Amino acid sequence: MIPNKNDLIQLANLPMPYGKYKGVLLIDLPEPYVVWYYNQGFPKTAIGKLLQLLYEIKVNGLEYLVQPLKQDSRLR
Repeated sequence: MIPNKNDLIQLANLPMPYGKYKGVLLIDLPEPYVVWYYNQGFPKTAIGKLLQLLYEIKVNGLEYLVQPLKQDSRLR
């Protein structure tokens, strides 16, 4: 999977829309939670696609590449 710029921006700024971590930015989701999704199977939705990308980023320790894309929460 080759990420595009928009996907990376969404990972940095989109809150999880449901579940235990509702409201937490996708990039800030705990790795064990993302691994759980990997083991259960990602949803067949746009969020599922982003979670799959997030899984690859987290297990490879690449979060630092996405962190600078976070927008200032005061601007939202």
